[in-house]
Amino acid sequence: MPLHRRPSRASTAPRPCPPKIVFLLVFLLLPSAAAGQDADVIDAFSRQIAADVEADGIGGITAAVFKGDQVLWAQGFGWADPANRVPAGVRTIYRTGSISKSVTAILMADLVEEGTVALDDAVVDHLPEAAGFGDPPAGMEPVTLRQLASHTAGLTREPELEGAAAGPIEDWGYKILASIPHTRFHTMPGTQYQYSNIGYGVLGYALQRAAGTSFMDLVEDRLFEPLGMRSSTFIVGPDLWRRVAVGFANGADGEVNADFPALEHEGRGYKVPNGGVYATVGDLATFGAAVMGMTEHELLEPATRREVMTVQTPEDPDSGYGLGFSIRPVALEGGDDVRFVGHGGSVAGYNMYLVFEPESGYGVALGRNYNSGATSLGEAGNGLLRALLEAGS
Repeated sequence: MPLHRRPSRASTAPRPCPPKIVFLLVFLLLPSAAAGQDADVIDAFSRQIAADVEADGIGGITAAVFKGDQVLWAQGFGWADPANRVPAGVRTIYRTGSISKSVTAILMADLVEEGTVALDDAVVDHLPEAAGFGDPPAGMEPVTLRQLASHTAGLTREPELEGAAAGPIEDWGYKILASIPHTRFHTMPGTQYQYSNIGYGVLGYALQRAAGTSFMDLVEDRLFEPLGMRSSTFIVGPDLWRRVAVGFANGADGEVNADFPALEHEGRGYKVPNGGVYATVGDLATFGAAVMGMTEHELLEPATRREVMTVQTPEDPDSGYGLGFSIRPVALEGGDDVRFVGHGGSVAGYNMYLVFEPESGYGVALGRNYNSGATSLGEAGNGLLRALLEAGS
């Protein structure tokens, strides 16, 4: 079963917050030739986010723009902890949700380069219990690591097991094994895209088995520590806890719930490889730069990076899902065609979004401590990235 090195710490339920906006750190280190154009784009974006957060009146948003391994701009809007008047800032930590899948996929790619696993290994070669998925289609070939990482394994989104997504993080491995017999096939493996949270959970557990080391320690040792992602973790210790934003689950009905996000800090059952990472937008920027091969620590070889950012889903060779990232072509004003690579994430009380363009090295990272508001993080992130690229073209 998984081991880890960091102690968890219970959260406290927040009090209602006032609808106030607070601006924090802004730093512009843009190249002089593009500084004016980029600054205009960022100024328009920040004014819109500020207005949206103030209108929502719930929590805060932190945004960052990066180019390669350099953060060009970052700013916090609103509150990380409104009851205690702690503003959202560049050091505020959010839950990344499904961006954890991107982290798991890059860990897999790193283990592939080491020779511990191969992309087309059968999952059962490393995790024999994976032979127990329910109702396998007749004539099915064994599910592979590549299929789990690209959402082409054909598995349902969630296991049909009550309590699978609840419980302490220490028990996530037990939850994976208990969930496998209650996870069914929706389609024949390899035939189409079928998003699966449990599939990524199984992938993470298979990597742990193959490496003989705790999944969380693998990520810490191979990704977070070498890249200097010091605010990224699965289990938040006291040193980082004071920077974690208070989460507010809210929806179209207008109700705001702080209790459930607080409870989930103690664990989300099996949802560790597919939804367990905490991070700042700055750390996500570093991660995005590393995937593009633009950090001092070269995380992956160029051929491996290309494979990660190549569409693996069969529906469309140019648009779909790679290994841990969504990929889509974007036609910029003026006729240039580029690729946007990224992922979003949402858990109770938190949303994050990461998107980057590998040729230019530009990227955007966003974090929010409430689920629904005037800003769509995906649309905002994609729109800002497009505007920056068009301003510089």
